[in-house]
Amino acid sequence: MAKWDSVKPERDLYGSNLTETPTVDARRTEEVVEETVETGAKPLGLWADTWRRLKRNKLALVGLGIIIVFLSIGVVETAFYQAHLHIRSSSDTRANSHVAGYLAPYDPNEVNYALSPQGVGSPPSWKHPFGTDFLGRDVLSRVLIATRIAMLVGIIAVAIALTLGLLLGPISGYYGGAIDSVIMRIADIFFAFPYILFVLLIMSVLGQGFQNVFIAIGVLGWASFARIVRGQILSVKSMEYVEAARAQGAGDVRIIFRHVLPNSMAPVYVAVAMAIGGAIVTEAALSYLGIGVQPPESSWGLMIAESVQYLASGNWWWLLFPSLALTTTVFGFISFGNGLRDATDPKLKE
Repeated sequence: MAKWDSVKPERDLYGSNLTETPTVDARRTEEVVEETVETGAKPLGLWADTWRRLKRNKLALVGLGIIIVFLSIGVVETAFYQAHLHIRSSSDTRANSHVAGYLAPYDPNEVNYALSPQGVGSPPSWKHPFGTDFLGRDVLSRVLIATRIAMLVGIIAVAIALTLGLLLGPISGYYGGAIDSVIMRIADIFFAFPYILFVLLIMSVLGQGFQNVFIAIGVLGWASFARIVRGQILSVKSMEYVEAARAQGAGDVRIIFRHVLPNSMAPVYVAVAMAIGGAIVTEAALSYLGIGVQPPESSWGLMIAESVQYLASGNWWWLLFPSLALTTTVFGFISFGNGLRDATDPKLKE
């Protein structure tokens, strides 16, 4: 082999051989091992990659744990409520007197004046860890039962808003033109009014009640989802796979709901987590103002409103525990939503 075919080492200006300085990896050993394993494995899918990065956000995992706990409580109490609906609606007071939940130790509506000798309730004890209210009702039982109301309002209200948003948003973004202008101007009208005042207006028309709460919240929440989906549709509808589906003769409905919408849902999932927390706060605010959930039903906002009237008497437990339940639940949804947003944002990928 000729001498010029051999690879000669690079030399500097003075003829000395150049040597590369070994680089130092400042990352932790666990991160290096994880990257090595993932590099050698096959590419991760969207949700696998999202979960991989979501696990690194400890606050998001805490929020997810909070959601699972309160959602489980809500599911159990809802199942019990439906299973004993015939007992609650019966006229037999003896059969209806001691109906507690699966998790609630006492009937949340059972009045016991012996536990409220001065009309301001009794402080926490072994039998009543959260104390009792001015009617002698167990606060722990009422907090657990109120979880059912909060979860139902949050999920059903957001489901209504999401359904409307997923119908109007893709139509607006895909067709554009006059249809887009009309839908977006209607959405602007919803955005123009203060949210809580608009909810109060709808509640004044529909009237008080549990069902009207999530109808009012759901009807007002569609505009946010429609705008998010519309923005995603505008960036996706010109992709090659959409043009290929159109060239194969696929109709507009199939293209929108089979090809375009499924690839535009990542930001929507983040918005859903945020919206559920907001719906729970709105329900608590409406119940606090007296136009949401009505007695004898239990709601965190209603319990807070009742406790404020007796706060001067020193019954701190009556205000503390519903407030903690409300704050913790909303914190869980917001933390998980923020973590999910960071995990699905392509700008934050390594």
